[in-house]
Amino acid sequence: MASSLSETVLLSLLLFLTLHQACAEMTHLHFYFHVDHVESNSTDYGAISVLDESLREGQDNSSTLIGRGQGLQAEVGKDGSFLTMFNLLFIDEKYNGSTLAIYGRAPLGTTIERPVIGGTGKFRMAKGYSLATPLVFTATQIVYEYNVYVWHIEMKDD
Repeated sequence: MASSLSETVLLSLLLFLTLHQACAEMTHLHFYFHVDHVESNSTDYGAISVLDESLREGQDNSSTLIGRGQGLQAEVGKDGSFLTMFNLLFIDEKYNGSTLAIYGRAPLGTTIERPVIGGTGKFRMAKGYSLATPLVFTATQIVYEYNVYVWHIEMKDD
């Protein structure tokens, strides 16, 4: 009896995952993550910082604001790498109010690959990955070019 129940649960899970993949839509997002302020003590080992940074259409600080990057980062590696946990909150017309959750290790000075572990709004049930390439990295300004690839199911609101 237990074997039959286990097989039913396993088949149901397999069917769900297959339908999710078949129904999922892939979206590529391209934007620029502007660190609005750079703190001089943010490179102390063990330092924890709160993020609320701007997402913009372009590299220039005056380009259109499309969202915010909000979350936490902690310097966890003695090599200067960070553990980051943050949401990309979109405010542009197409994705207004939708979020993507990103979590992972962020070594400095190189392209950073991190998983997308969830989402809300237009990005419900999201999974995927992000690539953040540093473009500007000075004592007063940091800008990353982001390419985010997510698979998600767009559900109609009632």
